[in-house]
Amino acid sequence: MQIITTHLNADFDALASCMAVKKLYPDAFVVLPGSMEKRVKLFYESFKPFEIKKIREIDKEKVKTLIVVDTRSFQRIGECAQFIKKGVKIHIYDHHPKGEDDIKADFEIFQQIGALSTLFTEIFKKKGITINPIEATLLCLGIYEETGCLLFPTTTPRDVEAVSYLLKKGANLNIVSQFLKEELSQEEIYLLNELLHSLREYLINNIRVSIGHGSLEQSQDISHIAHKVMDIIDTDALFLIISMEDKNLIIGRSTTPQLDVSSVLTHFGGGGHWAAGSATVREVPVNLLIDELLKIIKEQIKQQKVAKDLMTTPVISVTWNKTIKDVEEMMTRYGINAMPVIKDDKYIGIITRGVVEKAIFHGLNKSKVGDFATTDAYTAEEDTPLVEIEKNMVELNQRFVPILKDEKVIGVITRTDILRNLYEEHIKKLKISEQKQQFEELKRNVNNLMREFFSEEFYSILKLSGEVADELGYGAYLVGGSVRDLLMRIPSPDIDIVIEGDGIKFAYELSKRIDGKVIPHARFATAKIQKEIQKNGEPQIFYIDIATARTEYYEAPASLPKVETSSIKKDLYRRDFTINALAVRLNKKEFGLLIDFFGGQRDIKDKKIRVLHNLSFVEDPTRAIRAVRFSEKLGFRISKHTENLIKLAVKMSIFDKLKGPRLYEEIILLFKETLPHNSIKRLKDYGLIKVLHPSLEEKDLEKILSKAYETVQAVKLLLLRDFKYEFVYLMSILWTLKDTEREELLKRIYAPEHIKTKLLEELIVAQNALKSLISEDLVEVYFLLKPLSLEVLAVMMIFAKETQRRLISHYLTKLKDIKPQITGHDLEKLGIKPGPIYREIFDAILKEKIKGSLLSKSEEIDFAKKYIS
Repeated sequence: MQIITTHLNADFDALASCMAVKKLYPDAFVVLPGSMEKRVKLFYESFKPFEIKKIREIDKEKVKTLIVVDTRSFQRIGECAQFIKKGVKIHIYDHHPKGEDDIKADFEIFQQIGALSTLFTEIFKKKGITINPIEATLLCLGIYEETGCLLFPTTTPRDVEAVSYLLKKGANLNIVSQFLKEELSQEEIYLLNELLHSLREYLINNIRVSIGHGSLEQSQDISHIAHKVMDIIDTDALFLIISMEDKNLIIGRSTTPQLDVSSVLTHFGGGGHWAAGSATVREVPVNLLIDELLKIIKEQIKQQKVAKDLMTTPVISVTWNKTIKDVEEMMTRYGINAMPVIKDDKYIGIITRGVVEKAIFHGLNKSKVGDFATTDAYTAEEDTPLVEIEKNMVELNQRFVPILKDEKVIGVITRTDILRNLYEEHIKKLKISEQKQQFEELKRNVNNLMREFFSEEFYSILKLSGEVADELGYGAYLVGGSVRDLLMRIPSPDIDIVIEGDGIKFAYELSKRIDGKVIPHARFATAKIQKEIQKNGEPQIFYIDIATARTEYYEAPASLPKVETSSIKKDLYRRDFTINALAVRLNKKEFGLLIDFFGGQRDIKDKKIRVLHNLSFVEDPTRAIRAVRFSEKLGFRISKHTENLIKLAVKMSIFDKLKGPRLYEEIILLFKETLPHNSIKRLKDYGLIKVLHPSLEEKDLEKILSKAYETVQAVKLLLLRDFKYEFVYLMSILWTLKDTEREELLKRIYAPEHIKTKLLEELIVAQNALKSLISEDLVEVYFLLKPLSLEVLAVMMIFAKETQRRLISHYLTKLKDIKPQITGHDLEKLGIKPGPIYREIFDAILKEKIKGSLLSKSEEIDFAKKYIS
């Protein structure tokens, strides 16, 4: 037997959900754990849309499945909780946030939408399940009541679309209006007056919370009274305590996500969602209830932000005796406009770019910066409230505030930091669902996504990383491509962690906890942790990359960067594109919080490749190749501005100044991760192909690499194994060039010497072998091709004539793995002494096997006997 139930004091969304589930589980019985709200009961008795049984009418021993809708709280399903204790199967459909006393389900559907009725409407629409006008009206009532007629901030576009569908199915808005009409009775008017007179406002961490209390002689639904009070007063959150008979009903409403009503009322055995909820408490005096309520609200509301929550650290500062010219170079190098001035490790003032530029204009390049520092600028301490800092920055017109501790600079807050914080606070207070969605994107937590897309072992390592960082007093962040792939729902094998602190010290501490091995790189303040894991029952080595948060500057275009310790914001700013400049906080307090300073989320959503600043390709021109790679790999477009910057870097010949293997590495990754013919066309379009070699502009590389790609895929299919196909593509390009041009290309891209030698030698081998591949005698074909690598064979197939291509293909599929089964030990048994005769016999057997004879070992032995005789 299956039974359907919902929460106590069922509202329209609960009743509609019971009706909907009954259509999905036609043999199930609906059993309510208690009474319905007054208006809900009137609707049910008027239209009887389905049958409801009392719990005493159910044979409890036969119940095998309990289907719970519109709640997941054990405490809110009354007597029906007894079935859970008996171990029946549990199915849950809900839209409320998870709580501590949640029922563990065998099957669960959870959607964060305004009303659960919306979910069932979508299911009916998708599955083509027929509903009559009364059923459509009940679902409509559920949505309208739960979303405040689509006005509550929890309303989503899906709720609106569901109402539209229900109206098409005959939902009667006159009936909806009649049952949602909130005309107050005389008793309710008295209650409203009592509540308004008792209201008291509390300011808790900048959130206005109003609490009122009143009484009724008999129990009744008074949730609409809370709406009336919210309409009359101006507050961020409201809690009403209504005493009736032997119980107190607490009703909560909130307009700010900072105060989650459901979380507060869970402490009293109630629930709901962040904007609305209720709870019933028995035999507790109202004054004690208010005290307890205030205590929980204070714990639940996040503490007011202070300087240390927003400040950037560590700080780039300058000593007082540096020259004005030195400061100008530092500001340009780090891309900053203001710096603290330090003397004997203590703060003495601020120097700004405006002051520096004016000093240089007046010929004061060699003057000491301490002489021009603003010594009376406003400063703050780490526990100074942000509200106070904002006020002073505006009133004093100061764009940069040093944060001091014992006269030493421990952080800074900039005007940009303040503006971003103000924007976040502004979005929090908006009620429009689209703007609320913007806030959730801005302050998004991806913990659930991490749990879903990372393996259990990876996820536990990330959790442990946050704990270790907390113990060391560091900030820890998951960064880079793994965050991008996470947001795109692409599983990622990489763990890259950035530490605001000593990355190597962190690596050693984490390594102890996970039984790993640390490979430190002190010069770059980075480390790798080598760890063995089990994958599909087999041991496998994987690496965790640990880096100290860094900033970097380039002393000249295309040069290798100079790296210095910095903050996570500066660390992300040095990256190539916005989509790769994302981070996830790993510290326990904010585990899973997505950090997005540069709009990476929006660019992922818009499928756009965008640089972080205009000198990006000047500093590292290989990013231009990388832009094409990501564009082709991810199916993203390169933004118009970024395209213009690529063309500018080519025009300025920035690539000519490039040194080291960075360009070679990018070309290899381009060939490994994308369709080569498409990528080479993109490089040609941007003028980047001449970076490899000027003569390539005249070659039909797109056609050659298209054929190369088809050949590589065919070889993979024939052999069911992988090989270095990226070298095949590179050799295909080299094939089109003269010998001297090949050398020049490999030199231009700084290919490692051993790779350069290998490619040039194998190219000559491939060309000579192709010239020699004339005879169709299979024995000759075998001995010609046997010494050659798969890469050489693949290149030969690209430029081979049809007959040659067929012979190479036959060799790969039929001849490549042929070898004698007979051994030297077998020949000894035949009385043949070891010597050159062994090779002669093996070659003779091999030739016969190539021709198709000597299929078994015994046949080979007989052949050897005859051969000797």
